Amino acid sequence: MSQILAGGEPFYFPGGSTGCLLIHGFTASPQEMRRLGEHLAGAGHTVLGVRLPGHATALEDMLRIRWTDWQAAVIDGVHILGGTCSRIVPVGLSLGGALALLLAAEHPVAAVAALSTPYRPHADRRLALLRHLTWLVRTWPKGPPDWRDPQAQTERVAYAAYPLRAVAEVDATLAAMRASLPRLAAPVLLMHSAEDDFVPPDNMQQIAGAIASGRVETALVTNSNHILTCDAARQVVFERVSAFISRHAGNAP
Repeated sequence: MSQILAGGEPFYFPGGSTGCLLIHGFTASPQEMRRLGEHLAGAGHTVLGVRLPGHATALEDMLRIRWTDWQAAVIDGVHILGGTCSRIVPVGLSLGGALALLLAAEHPVAAVAALSTPYRPHADRRLALLRHLTWLVRTWPKGPPDWRDPQAQTERVAYAAYPLRAVAEVDATLAAMRASLPRLAAPVLLMHSAEDDFVPPDNMQQIAGAIASGRVETALVTNSNHILTCDAARQVVFERVSAFISRHAGNAP
């Protein structure tokens, strides 16, 4: 059994009766959600940062994971928080945002926040081709970093490549999310970087347009890459998410 990478552990901060379920992105770890979690805990909320199966251990662990394993881990998080919290707010980044929106469409939550979340699969045609050749090519290296805060890059706990077999599971997650959006009734906060070259910001508008309730807030952030919770504009993100949760779920003890 693989050991969890140092700094990539899940985290739990006890607090009030609003439980914030933080969900990280593909090939990353709870590390990219920890500072947001600390901020929300400082506002009086209970916070749980889950580790999605196959993440923060060894890249090979991703090759046997299915998207429903990720979904099950998120649902487990809801049950953990439900033991002490009367209101649940899932907050996810990228793939984690898709899982948060899917959860909010299928389970009662007070509100949901999705950051840097894709609506459709990645447009790189090379990945589309290589998905059919995973028996031959198992991983695909990530591109050069584009951090506005270089220190944030050094703190990152994430895999250095994409496991191609798992890319199809991301696509399956997004398909389930898209099908669920018309059923989503809880208040939604969508945030995206205007400078996101990995998941372009028009994905945010597509998600907003698919949510039938109309209870959607959107916000574009500047001076950040795709990882909104870690890059230079993170404090703006923390404050916007915290204010959204306080409006829709309160912060009573």
